[in-house]
Amino acid sequence: MQNLTEQPITAADKTFFQLRKDIVEGVVLAGSKLSETELSTKYGVSRAVIREAINRLESCHIVERKANVGARVVSLSPEGLVDLYQVRESLEGMAARLAAQNMTDAEIADLNALLNVHSEDVKNHGSYYQEAGDVDFHYRIILGSKNNHLIAMLINGIYHLVRMYRVQLGMSGPRVSTAFDEHKHIVQAICNRDGELAEMLMRRHILYSKNNIQRKLTPQREA
Repeated sequence: MQNLTEQPITAADKTFFQLRKDIVEGVVLAGSKLSETELSTKYGVSRAVIREAINRLESCHIVERKANVGARVVSLSPEGLVDLYQVRESLEGMAARLAAQNMTDAEIADLNALLNVHSEDVKNHGSYYQEAGDVDFHYRIILGSKNNHLIAMLINGIYHLVRMYRVQLGMSGPRVSTAFDEHKHIVQAICNRDGELAEMLMRRHILYSKNNIQRKLTPQREA
């Protein structure tokens, strides 16, 4: 299983990780066309390296290819959000239930420590930005499920597309402190080994997040 926090092994990995980060964070705009020539200049690598990165990004579901158009960054839309978050709610709810069963006491203690770090960011900066990988609350719980098929479906499947919506539309504003409190309740349920409650709280948390992002997306579409 891929660990998102490990260092890139090759120059191609480095380009892939950087381009993926730039897409997730909106530096490369959602819906924009990806030009191999322009990107090779921007990142200082060959077109072959860019082509490989684009192919890998397609498997992350954040880039799509269309006939006669070429490769584009996926667009963030209300319809796409609903489809994605229906799957996310179900799979991450299951992950939370399994994490309550399978995480070790030490892993749960680490999860609580992570929330303490996040608490300072929420209080001091009014935002809830989480880097990909081990410092991401949701990533920790997905790994904590200890179910390799579920981990693959989430981390190697929809994780970065979910992050596009979360980072660009969901990690600021009034919802920040509420989302953090929901995280605390989920961790408490995991700590109490209450898988049923952890699943319910995670599903509700993701539903609330979807509703929050949907409100931000809809005016953009109508403008």
